[in-house]
Amino acid sequence: MKSLKFAGAAILGAAIAVAGTTWASAQEFTFKLHHLLGAKAPAQTQMLEPWAKQVEENSGGRVKIEIYPAMSLGGRPPELIQQARDGVVDLVWTVNGYTPGLFPRTEVFELPTVFVNDPKAANLALYDMFESDLKEEYKGVEVMFLHVHAGQAFHMRDKLIRTPEDAAGTKLRIPTRTGAWVIEALGAAPTAMPVPELPQALSKGVVDGALIPWEIIPPLKIHEQTKYQIEGYDKARFGTTTFQVSMNQARWDGLPDDIKKAFKDASGPDWWGKVGEIWRASDEFGIKMAVDSGNEHITLTEEETAAFDEKLQPVVQRWIDEVTATGIDGAGLVEKARSAIASHSGM
Repeated sequence: MKSLKFAGAAILGAAIAVAGTTWASAQEFTFKLHHLLGAKAPAQTQMLEPWAKQVEENSGGRVKIEIYPAMSLGGRPPELIQQARDGVVDLVWTVNGYTPGLFPRTEVFELPTVFVNDPKAANLALYDMFESDLKEEYKGVEVMFLHVHAGQAFHMRDKLIRTPEDAAGTKLRIPTRTGAWVIEALGAAPTAMPVPELPQALSKGVVDGALIPWEIIPPLKIHEQTKYQIEGYDKARFGTTTFQVSMNQARWDGLPDDIKKAFKDASGPDWWGKVGEIWRASDEFGIKMAVDSGNEHITLTEEETAAFDEKLQPVVQRWIDEVTATGIDGAGLVEKARSAIASHSGM
């Protein structure tokens, strides 16, 4: 009887040891993903978490991605890309425009009249052009995916804007230099700041409003600090913002091929397109929250929207002139981006 008990204990001990070994080997690769918004923001719950889960599943449980929201690993949002390049963290989700000048080619997708109203089409166009036109400016990181949001629209404390002239003299927040050019073209004063700082800036009257998507309304409670949300005809927007999820290059280079495949399979063109759908849906949720709380959602007429487009055409030429002076074919990129977006529109 004792020998049976001993045998049973040995078998149980061996099973535990095997299980422990399996568990230990199940997560051979742990990655820290750092970003600027809160843990409940749609960017995390609807984009970063599903993507991370898919990578983990693709790896057979060998990968674990730990997500650190709200700059919880330290630093400020503009420092995220350098954190990834320096290997302070493994992965980041960040706004390209927080570091002006680092991603000039990708900026073409932010321009008004290049981006109009379709984030999915823009994301697929980004994918199409990445290897041929954009990749060289992402030195130091391995890009998992790029994306845009649903586009810049007016969130105003108490001033209704229906014409470019209505915007003149206001102070508006924007995160990117291309967005600042939009504001300047309207005769307004751009105020740069990371988006988590916006609610306080609105409440204190530091800015009169902002050019951002509806998606950001719920996590930052923007509807509590504004009265009007204003966009163009057929959801037309006044440019957009580009983002990236990227990994430290040295960390990527040191991974075995099957783990790299787990990441790349989760980050193919279907996912880039899906991210566009996620941000569009988040935008719809955000504007519903604002309207339900009593805010006014203003959609400009076709004629009013055309007046903004005309006023903002010089922004596109300004960008072409600036990047052309550095040796980039700005006019060619504008034409190529517009064509690529058009090829995916309505998909």
